[in-house]
Amino acid sequence: MAATKKVVEVDIESLWKEFYKARTEQARNSLMEYYLPIVKYTAERIYVKLPDKVEVDDLTSAGIFGLMDAIDAFDPQRGVKFATYCTPRIRGAILDELRSMDWVPRLVRARAHQLGNAMRTLEAHLGRLPSDNEIANELEMDMGEFHRLQRDATAVGIVSLSNNLDVEGDNDICEIDIVEDKKSEDPMVEAQKRDLKSLLTKGLTRAERLILILYYYEEMTMKEIGATLDLSESRVSQMHSSIVARLKAQMDSRKKEFAINK
Repeated sequence: MAATKKVVEVDIESLWKEFYKARTEQARNSLMEYYLPIVKYTAERIYVKLPDKVEVDDLTSAGIFGLMDAIDAFDPQRGVKFATYCTPRIRGAILDELRSMDWVPRLVRARAHQLGNAMRTLEAHLGRLPSDNEIANELEMDMGEFHRLQRDATAVGIVSLSNNLDVEGDNDICEIDIVEDKKSEDPMVEAQKRDLKSLLTKGLTRAERLILILYYYEEMTMKEIGATLDLSESRVSQMHSSIVARLKAQMDSRKKEFAINK
């Protein structure tokens, strides 16, 4: 096993040395082939948030151009791992391709902006985040039409369990290898967790629940969440702060009620 690890490490180092020495097409292609799993992983993560009409192969092709640019521009003297350096470039190339494809129909995009405007107007008028019913009434929609609009304007991220997490490392680790085994836990603890989650998310809008899930479970940045929900980074940050403040107030209130009843 140790010998195999050494060969892999020497191989990638020699590929980089060969590329920096002559920058040949063959050396670049070898590097691209080695780092291609990062492109596929990034493309799949974005793909699951998009409508069915988008092909994952199109996203992968766009990501390959981002990988190519990253290889050409990478400077090892900065002390940053290439996988860390290239991932944002790959993601950016894919998002640029999506914008050029305009995968969201113009009508849906316009109505998504209409949804955002309605939320901001109601929030300013009410002094709080509006409910789904209030937003639907503002938009003069029934709840079925409103929920369809929400599905078009927002998305939930999931991850393929077959994705390799350790592209540059020595271990062949996939998402499924680090999935927590829920069956090994106490059912009572699991029930308490579900009750707590239900309590915390009660009264939150779908967008608010998405922000909590994407930020704390998917570990996405505010900027990435904003791109997913078609909101500005500052707006996502503002909503996150408001949600946390409200949840904290709810918990403090329940603590006081518990103390009084006790």
